[in-house]
Amino acid sequence: MDAQPPRPPLAATVLRDGLTGPGQPWRALDVVTETGSTNADLLARAAAGEDIDGAVLLAEYQTAGRGRHGRHWVAPAGSQLALSVGVAADMVPTSGWGWLTLATGVAVADALTEVADLPVGLKWPNDVLVGSDKQGKLAGILAEVAAPKALIVVGLGLNVTMTASEAPDPAAVSLAMLGASMLDRNLLANKVLRHLAARIAAWRSAGGADEALAADYRRYSCTLGARVRADTPGDHRVEGLAEAIDDTGRLIINTGTETVTVSAGDVTRLRPGDSAGLG
Repeated sequence: MDAQPPRPPLAATVLRDGLTGPGQPWRALDVVTETGSTNADLLARAAAGEDIDGAVLLAEYQTAGRGRHGRHWVAPAGSQLALSVGVAADMVPTSGWGWLTLATGVAVADALTEVADLPVGLKWPNDVLVGSDKQGKLAGILAEVAAPKALIVVGLGLNVTMTASEAPDPAAVSLAMLGASMLDRNLLANKVLRHLAARIAAWRSAGGADEALAADYRRYSCTLGARVRADTPGDHRVEGLAEAIDDTGRLIINTGTETVTVSAGDVTRLRPGDSAGLG
């Protein structure tokens, strides 16, 4: 069995002291021992009339963690950095909301670059990958609109001390599995939330993707410039070259005969020899 690294609890007081209050980037921060889903909790608070803009919720353990398309994701208690934040989006046209997920990925990549010497990549639209071949999934992001107000809840699950035998998906990796020396979830949370707050502020100011965000996303992206297959809602499949991200955060794929814009779907990078629309 894999040796399990230590899993000290998150320190709510320490996190609040460094992230909330006058001059700090977040308005409120809470840590819970167990919950179904931090995203679902913030959405419920918003539905009950609470102002969740600037609120951060972290959980030691999620019993009903979710990925995209409602996929179930469960990791052992204390092995992840599992958090959600509330973001008021009334200053940004709805056409720019898609970039918030991408901005979150960039913030995570920025934080990991700062604290760990790891090759980090972003797979459109919501996965943080690591490794020389950018195949290991280190983190996933899920953004949901808290209708009817212009509020978005952004959730993040970052694998920290999860072992290979505990991974719910064979593609999942953790910082511990990669041999990273930085496994302090309190420090990781501080770094991620600071970078995220800065990206959100720039996103609001620009009304979508600012030039720095677009450039940094391209720099981290392991989707752009690659031959890909996108399986989209309705059982449609698009294969070709991932050329660009448009102003709304959608992926543009050149099939060789046409240009297709993909707003949602599962994207797989194709290796030489795999079939694709481009030879």
